[in-house]
Amino acid sequence: MQRYFLATTAQIGDTVELPADVSHHLIDVMRAQVGSQIEVVLDNQQAYVATITTVEPAQVTLNEALDSDSELPVNVILVCGLPKTKEKPELIVQKATELGVHQIVFFAAERSVSRWTAEKVTKKLARLQKIANGAAEQSHRQVQPSVHYVKKLTDVLAQFPAQHRLVAWEESAKQGETSALVRELQATQPGETILAIFGPEGGLSETEINQLTAQEVVPAGLGPRILRTETAPLYFMSAVSVWLELN
Repeated sequence: MQRYFLATTAQIGDTVELPADVSHHLIDVMRAQVGSQIEVVLDNQQAYVATITTVEPAQVTLNEALDSDSELPVNVILVCGLPKTKEKPELIVQKATELGVHQIVFFAAERSVSRWTAEKVTKKLARLQKIANGAAEQSHRQVQPSVHYVKKLTDVLAQFPAQHRLVAWEESAKQGETSALVRELQATQPGETILAIFGPEGGLSETEINQLTAQEVVPAGLGPRILRTETAPLYFMSAVSVWLELN
């Protein structure tokens, strides 16, 4: 059943008019008709089954609340150094959303080849947010993750507080470190926030690692293999899910 997010509040029995973009996708693209059922998520993050009552304008009536909860038990913030191509941030946003991320932050790392000018940031974030919103609908989430851009890595920790903070560092893996990630996940309680930092192609510089460890960010290896910049955050999201949802 198709799911849509609606920026409104309502209760069972109420009729809600759909915004233009949702109406277009539902009626013109999906060919839904009066009597068809969809799922909608309102501002309170509650999902409902709704029935289409009219198509011009497109309106639905809320029938019942859904009890299912598709969100991770913790909030995950992914902080990613800008990759080289525009496709990689889009891939990270889409797949991390499907895996349950809460926020995604991009920053210009010392070794980032790509740079977002001030004129491009708004357009880039709008595009990435649209991808996140669509992925949240597709994966039947109750939350649409937010996408951000921060100029400097040193600003990230101040702007995005978290109880647990990790930096994925390939040197940790090379040195045989295998316990930091598991240790942090073991210590994480439901409702807490985990912030995980990932470098661009070429990784984070020694200066950046030193800046992070000076603020008690924990370096962690992600296994013995060197992962691509777009693979590492998705590995991390999968590990969080396995440990905190399936363990």
